[in-house]
Amino acid sequence: MSPKPLISCEHCGSIFRRHELQHGETATCARCGTILWRYSGISVSGWLALSLAALIVFAIANAYPVISMSVQGMTREASLLTAVIMTWDQGYVWTAMMTGLAGFALPFLHLIILVWVLWPLALGREPAGLRPAVRLLGILRPWCMVPVFLLGVLVSVVKLAGMASVSPAPGLYAFGALVVLLATLERLSPHALWRYVEKAGVTPVHVPRPAPGQTLTGCHVCGQVQAVPVPDGSSSSHEPYHVHAIDHQHEGDSHHCVRCNAIVHARKPQSLTRTWALLVAAAALYVPANVLPIMNIQSLFLGDSGHTILGGVVELWQTGSWDIALIVFIASIVVPLTKMLALAILAGSVQRESQFNLRQRTRLYEMVEFIGQWSMLDVFVVILLASLAHFQGLMEISAGPAAGAFGLVVILTMLAAMSFDPRLAWDLETHESDETNEASNTAIASRRAQDPSDHEAPSMTHTGTGPVASRHDTA
Repeated sequence: MSPKPLISCEHCGSIFRRHELQHGETATCARCGTILWRYSGISVSGWLALSLAALIVFAIANAYPVISMSVQGMTREASLLTAVIMTWDQGYVWTAMMTGLAGFALPFLHLIILVWVLWPLALGREPAGLRPAVRLLGILRPWCMVPVFLLGVLVSVVKLAGMASVSPAPGLYAFGALVVLLATLERLSPHALWRYVEKAGVTPVHVPRPAPGQTLTGCHVCGQVQAVPVPDGSSSSHEPYHVHAIDHQHEGDSHHCVRCNAIVHARKPQSLTRTWALLVAAAALYVPANVLPIMNIQSLFLGDSGHTILGGVVELWQTGSWDIALIVFIASIVVPLTKMLALAILAGSVQRESQFNLRQRTRLYEMVEFIGQWSMLDVFVVILLASLAHFQGLMEISAGPAAGAFGLVVILTMLAAMSFDPRLAWDLETHESDETNEASNTAIASRRAQDPSDHEAPSMTHTGTGPVASRHDTA
């Protein structure tokens, strides 16, 4: 009988045996409530078909304009690439690079790598360069912002509706279909992809047996659970790690993953130091991002003017587009502030070695991860407007200095969230609470209700032969 592989919870560090789920089931960590994995009925061939479809739709979406604008008989059309080129030509190189990478280059590379890996895997062969390819997938995923660009197109339509005749172009519909396909492919994480590799028999299942002085941890790239040396600050694998000792762990105190060869740490080194440094830098840039104009307008009829982010929200509200104004306000004002405040609370709580509301703090961290990229909305809106409203002598819109600063705020806050290690908070649990959890903590497989009368049924807890096993259940 082949050994059942282990899985590590990314948010609290708990270790579980991984079993096959049934249709509609979801495996959840009972310690912190994080979803560990979901049932998927899509085969490798199905994922390959979705990836190829997304790649074709991606080409169509970028080959055609997404929006057209007409003013006094003159018409201009804009696509993502023309907007990026226009922003570059206007001298805002950093803004053009950010939007070009997030909206075009990185999503395109992401789809190419998926096809590269899935095609031979569907034929039962190991893809060439499997390990670096899947590692690159994990790096690219958070930075692919096609859905944010699509929302930016919709906001641009509303902003220009009162100034000129605006109509959607074929590329807009293709981007809508692309967002649906990418949302489906989002479920194919690098961890899930490696599970398909194991099922195909391309790579063997590795079940570690920790020796004295070692502890189990999961690779952040492929999810492989393996034994690593206990970090400084804990004398054994059963003691909680000391936060300040872990934060001063060096990059060299690591080993390479037995499956994907990525560098593996028991905990992210210098997590708090990096998080605070990135947060301070983001907070410093947030001031010019909101004080300086994000967009400049030169108009024959309205004169020259500069527009800040908040000024644009007020303008949308005054023109009656309160719903779009609310979306822009949340994405551009509320979300960056929420991310910085939430990360400061999380990092400060770990530094104070607080054990208060660990589950709620884990949910807060998940929220920060989810909303990370949506603050890029205003930057996409600006480059689209600059590409459309470019009528020499009549009206010209260009990106302002705040666009680059605001884009950097988004990047720095996302990097801060990636640098923070939520497992540090759970490492602070006392021995008493840890022993209590040891006896009762099991992963939960919750079956989605198939009919309305079933939705109030309690979640099922599986032990023994169920889909998941209890925390710290080692081989």
